[in-house]
Amino acid sequence: MRIGAIILAAGSSSRLVQPKQLLRYVGETLVRRAARAAIDAGCAPVAVVVGLERKEIADGLHDLEVIILPNESWQRGMGTSIRAGVDALKGCDALIILACDQPHVDANLIRQLAARHQETQIPMVASAYAGTLGVPALFARECFENLLSLGGKEGAKTLLTAQPAQVARVNFPEGEIDIDTPPDHQTLLR
Repeated sequence: MRIGAIILAAGSSSRLVQPKQLLRYVGETLVRRAARAAIDAGCAPVAVVVGLERKEIADGLHDLEVIILPNESWQRGMGTSIRAGVDALKGCDALIILACDQPHVDANLIRQLAARHQETQIPMVASAYAGTLGVPALFARECFENLLSLGGKEGAKTLLTAQPAQVARVNFPEGEIDIDTPPDHQTLLR
């Protein structure tokens, strides 16, 4: 089974006032941590969807085997980045969508998502945290058309909540930690 990864790294980080993709944690940028986790888990290809900070992100990933995928419509919302990634990787059997602002995502979690899909054959496998389902999440090929039809402001969670019977779960309590504001970053660094 060929599982690709889409790393969403195109946003402007407006609440953080600096590019969250390029924040450092444990010696590397958040976007590099996400890309390395996907690669180490065996995902191939790995596409990093970029917008505003594309050159800096690409420079920081130059030695990793990733596809830098520019999204010229990134200002319209996350759905445009998901569509760009799915369109570029539609030859895969499944795709794992990751956000670049969840610092505790690792290869083990990504392997768990893939394993849960293999064992259940359920088309969507989501991370479960803070009483909700979210990314990282795996979507089998049968979900690609729905991902491609997402509106600009819609994220993958739209599909996860619309068809709960079609979603398997992997517990990931650390998933509720994401970096959106300066206090989030300061708390992470403590």
